[in-house]
Amino acid sequence: MSASENTGRVTASVNTLAGEIVDRLVAGAERYRVSVSRGSLGELLIDAGAKAAGGVDAGLLLTEICMGGLGKVTLSHAPGAAKWPFWLTVSSNDPVVACLASQYAGWSLQHEKFFALGSGPGRAQARVEKLFEELSYKDRADRVTIVLESASPPPKEVVEKVAAKSEVSPDKVAFVYAPTQSLAGSVQVVGRVLEVALHKAHELHFPLENIVDGIATAPLSPPHPDFIQAMGRTNDAIIYAGRAHLFVKGPAAAAKELAEKLPSSTSRDYGQPFAEIFKAYKGDFYKIDGSLFSPAEALVTAVETGETFRAGKIDEALLDKSFGG
Repeated sequence: MSASENTGRVTASVNTLAGEIVDRLVAGAERYRVSVSRGSLGELLIDAGAKAAGGVDAGLLLTEICMGGLGKVTLSHAPGAAKWPFWLTVSSNDPVVACLASQYAGWSLQHEKFFALGSGPGRAQARVEKLFEELSYKDRADRVTIVLESASPPPKEVVEKVAAKSEVSPDKVAFVYAPTQSLAGSVQVVGRVLEVALHKAHELHFPLENIVDGIATAPLSPPHPDFIQAMGRTNDAIIYAGRAHLFVKGPAAAAKELAEKLPSSTSRDYGQPFAEIFKAYKGDFYKIDGSLFSPAEALVTAVETGETFRAGKIDEALLDKSFGG
């Protein structure tokens, strides 16, 4: 049985939990319209939207895999944007581990012409990113999973790197991949609506140990065959229509300050569809103001006083402009 270390409490192994979802995806490959194969080193490869059709259901499972099995992801009818009635809702009662130690796309994986950002529970076992200097969570499982926003599987050099850093053999590594332009790929990016709230809280230096629970929702974005447009729509779903509710310990004043600073509207780059912002910076992603990547609306409840603070709002006009409505 795999074990995990987390100062102050016991947390389940994200790789073991995600592995159970991977097994469901493999067993239901035909139902989920994914393609399953083994690479040259024995690694498990699951195409969820590149050559395989994939779909919304595959995207929901892909999002839960990204969160290391510590998140619940559902799709339902919701009010908030009249032309786009179907929304993803993501929740976790261990959001720091689920979102930052697992879901965050923070592992740069490249070899020659291949480049992809790795997310998912394998990150918590390899712990190669600077972020893990601040996260006490460390996973130790006998199998690991990495999710790639990619239209192709990783080359063997990347497989070897992931296996070595995770201290497992290549045949114990699973890669699930789908491009942003695909249905599954777009679902899993919009499914980061809670994660971006956690990341923004981290950037604001809010004590992560004080975040005890979280739930967030955003509209399902229609895919687009053009990568920039597809990327723009998934980001805009969160930036202009995402809602996040965090439950935190500590002073109410700190909760109030977090709520006020969390929304995307605090960014200097707020106000245009993301694809247009991206083009204005000539495709240099890192020139975009980082505070833009957060939900449109934030609610923060100080659990020790019962007070809830809110800021930001949904911008339906910008959402319609982005989605083509």
